[in-house]
Amino acid sequence: MKMEIETCLPDRQARMIRMVWISSDMISFHLSFYLYLTCMMLKKYLPYIFLVAAALFLWYIKKNQRGAAPEKPGTEDRIIVPAVLPKNEDQNKTGEFNRAGSLVFSKHARCRMDCRHIDESEVREILEKGEINYSRVEESDQGRSYPLEGITHDQQHVRIVFAPKKDSLVVVTVIDLDKEWACDCK
Repeated sequence: MKMEIETCLPDRQARMIRMVWISSDMISFHLSFYLYLTCMMLKKYLPYIFLVAAALFLWYIKKNQRGAAPEKPGTEDRIIVPAVLPKNEDQNKTGEFNRAGSLVFSKHARCRMDCRHIDESEVREILEKGEINYSRVEESDQGRSYPLEGITHDQQHVRIVFAPKKDSLVVVTVIDLDKEWACDCK
């Protein structure tokens, strides 16, 4: 076929076609040789490449995971450890926590209630029937908070944190102990 094209074309055009064919053959040869060398090098260095990639991936995950340590000293959040009262302390069991009073829902508690599908009737139900988790009672400058746990009429296992204030009870937060709910409360 090459000869047929060359015979019907002028000499200059035939030479151009020959050069294109030769250059395309050389390009394909160089490309295949390059790929061959690359494959040989990959066979030799592939395990090392995977190890480096895995190390970089693990470093990235560790660096960006939730709750990662702060990078600069002095920028870390202060951690306040609450005073935990023992279960056998009599003053906690004898009614220092008064379940009577009107309920005041904090903005955070309302948001968590919406996210976790818990309504006011369930909060009142846990206030009446729930048990105080004494290991999670917290003391702060604002006063004491009492986590009450129980099962609601919707069969949700919840913890609701109450903080007594004067004549009312502030609902601080609402937690579903069995299920993680997607929530963007701040």
